[in-house]
Amino acid sequence: MKDVEQIKGAEQARGAEQERDLLRRRVTINDIARIAKVSKKTVSRVINQSPLVRPETRDRVNAVINELGFTPDPQARGLAFRRSFLIGLIYDNPNAQFIVNSQYGILDGLRGSGFELVVYPCDRGSPSLFADVRAFVERQRLFGVVLLPPVSENDALVELLKGLGCAYVRVASAALDEPEHMIASNDQIGTGEAAQHLISLGHRRIGVITGPNGYRSAAERWSGFRDVLRKAGLEPPSDYVVEGGYNFESGVACAEYLLELEPRPTAIFASNDEMAAGVYHVANQRGIHIPDELSVIGFDDTPLAARMWPPLTTVRWPIRDMGRTAAQLLLAQARDGTVQRPAKPIEPRLVIRGSTGPARG
Repeated sequence: MKDVEQIKGAEQARGAEQERDLLRRRVTINDIARIAKVSKKTVSRVINQSPLVRPETRDRVNAVINELGFTPDPQARGLAFRRSFLIGLIYDNPNAQFIVNSQYGILDGLRGSGFELVVYPCDRGSPSLFADVRAFVERQRLFGVVLLPPVSENDALVELLKGLGCAYVRVASAALDEPEHMIASNDQIGTGEAAQHLISLGHRRIGVITGPNGYRSAAERWSGFRDVLRKAGLEPPSDYVVEGGYNFESGVACAEYLLELEPRPTAIFASNDEMAAGVYHVANQRGIHIPDELSVIGFDDTPLAARMWPPLTTVRWPIRDMGRTAAQLLLAQARDGTVQRPAKPIEPRLVIRGSTGPARG
């Protein structure tokens, strides 16, 4: 006959296991505290990596958390600690790959921090832009936001965020703010390298597809490219410079125009890879061989650039690195309320592939 104490012990073990099975379905911080035999406040401290918890207690609480697969809710944590654990990404940009790479970078920077990312596409031309952004920040109780271009170029929007007490970091192609609030790439450096590369290959008739009017990046990229051409004694005729929309369709439309010119350009610089892909499309339709008859350069170095044939020569814009650094700047403010500056400047560089060659004709 089994000892009575053994029977009671087995029943208690079964009861504990049944309780764990039930909790795995829907675990709360109170459940963690009860099983670990600590207070709710202690569990909160462990979750938020407070130094005010003894190592043995921390290990016991973490063991229960890991066993039950408990994941803290960022909004609930925000209520408990009177601050939010949410970071917003606000953007209005037609380049889908740019947005995706930015998100990847921000998520890289937030990994392991307990902060989560909330994405908010907006219409920068909407008369309700400020009201919409205010509602988003207040509804989500955001700790901070990352602003992508061209929204990041709106100084009035930044003033709104300051008034709301919302931390922010701006990503842009030029410095628009204090360094602790700014991730700036000097686009003029990258496009200057692109122009110099085409000049070194003997190109003199160079078509340019700029970005949309009103985008700071469009102005910076065109300025850097044009300045290098001028230093070499080349002033591109106005007919050879057309405005695109940072998307494939506009690249197609602009290429159709440029490749109808007489004499035809021997090279085309497109202000992003999507528009450069549009140039490829039109050149292929017309039987114009790249790079034998037409050299093409893009900007961004998205995954698309290496997958095209021939692979696209393009300016590498470190979008993911910029997103990661933006997140790190916000986390520094979240930890102790201080600000820090990027450790090193982020600059675009030309990546030479198979779409550029010597000028012919």
